[in-house]
Amino acid sequence: MNETTPSLEQLLQEVLAEHKVSTSCNPIGQLTVTVPVQHWQSVALKLRDDERFAFAQLIDLCGVDYLGYGNDEWETEQATSEGYSRGVDALGPGRFDWAHRPEAAEVENRFAVVVQLLSLQHNRRLRLRCFPPLQPMPLLPSLVEVWNSANWYEREAFDLFGIVFEGHPDLRRILTDYGFVGHPFRKDFPLIGNVTVRYDEEQRRVVYDTVEIEPRVTVPRVVRRDSRYVQPDRSSSGNQEQEA
Repeated sequence: MNETTPSLEQLLQEVLAEHKVSTSCNPIGQLTVTVPVQHWQSVALKLRDDERFAFAQLIDLCGVDYLGYGNDEWETEQATSEGYSRGVDALGPGRFDWAHRPEAAEVENRFAVVVQLLSLQHNRRLRLRCFPPLQPMPLLPSLVEVWNSANWYEREAFDLFGIVFEGHPDLRRILTDYGFVGHPFRKDFPLIGNVTVRYDEEQRRVVYDTVEIEPRVTVPRVVRRDSRYVQPDRSSSGNQEQEA
């Protein structure tokens, strides 16, 4: 690539300066653009229609819940990398009774919507992220009119995280039942049930009993800080992009 050709990150910062975006790059070189809510749609249109970007395809959209992010109950720092048989230190997200569920009132930027874009013209990928405000509910403009493929992805994020996409043509549950209460991928959603529902042959009706099975401890994703995730020195790395 010509040395005078700006990198994608530089180009994004220049073109989208008025939209007040911020950029970051993770250790594996994935570029992320964080966009304010009020510029979510306008930035999406710019990335799609500007020939310098030409991100014509939305390949994924998902919700993220940062409640408890970086906090884990597993002995990961002093333990070996093989297995999790040592168990957990204490109760964590999901393992609680509903009366003592975690409160997230003080968590800033708890929910995020993450979009993965692809430019076939320039052979580039880009990650967009936006933090919708929490009150009265996580609310973000829909991207269906920009990329039609966002339709079912936004329905999934609404169903599992409770993120509302304003302007979506058919925003309803897609994985759980229409009468389902709550959003299963929120970290304050209980993983342990309080009652067991079964059909009683003698009474010929559905009855509710106490839970008899032991709680199942799942293996969480843990934020590690070892040598595999050390931030690279980007100042001397040079321009790593390749022309299509």
